[in-house]
Order: sequence, then C-alpha cells, then structure tokens
Amino acid sequence: MDNQKNQISIATRNQSSVVIALWERAELTRPWNNAESDFQLAVEGSTSAILLLHVESELAATVMVGFDGHRGWVYYLGVDPDHRRKGLGRELMLAAEHWLAKRNAPKIQLMVREDNAPAIGFYKALGYEVQPVVTIGRRLD
Repeated sequence: MDNQKNQISIATRNQSSVVIALWERAELTRPWNNAESDFQLAVEGSTSAILLLHVESELAATVMVGFDGHRGWVYYLGVDPDHRRKGLGRELMLAAEHWLAKRNAPKIQLMVREDNAPAIGFYKALGYEVQPVVTIGRRLD
C-alpha cells in the first residue's frame, strides 16, 4: 500500500453524486434508505462527517462517521471494487477512529448485517468484536 498518494478529506454538500455513486458500486445502498438524505444530513451536521479517501485524484473509499454524545458510530464504509484489497478500508477506519478520538468519543460502534461474513471478518481483523446486543428500531419517515 502506498499511502503517499492517498488523501483523506471531508465531503462537502456538492459531492453527493460522486459519493453516492461509490456507495452504489460498493453495494452499500438499500432501497429503504435514502442515500441522498443520509449524505446531506451527515455533511450538514455538526457532529458528523463523511471522510473521503482519494487515490491520486480518484475517489476510492468513503466512511460516514458521527458522535451522538455517548458513542461514535460508523456507517457507509465502502471501497470502490477496483480499489479493494489495498488496505484502504483499514486506512479509512483509522481516520474515523482519529476523527472520533478528537471529539472524546469513548467507544466506536457500527452495525453489520448478520449475513455479511466478509464485513464481519474485516472488522474482526481490525480488532473489533461482535457484541451481544439486539438492534431495535422503528422508521419515522
């Protein structure tokens, strides 16, 4: 991995189309979630951001990060299929951890669909642990 060519920045509201296109290529979007709304809420929020990783000038990976005042959260970690297996996901997770540490978040959490074994393996390799919790939710839209 040659990190000298990689640049991490924070997304701005005019970058939604390129970021969402990457999310779609990385198969992160779901029909019941509005990716455009998720993007705008994250970039406009004072406690959230979308970190972008560029390899040379090409957007190669993203991660949405936020701090709710109790825990740090990660969503939409995605690496473009053409850039996988180069350590970019690991690099971006480290950037997300640094972003949260600067905000004094005591813990980072994320949700992975239980049938997504590759993602679970990725996070375990980074030192994350599957936790015995049940996620309970309700749509408000």
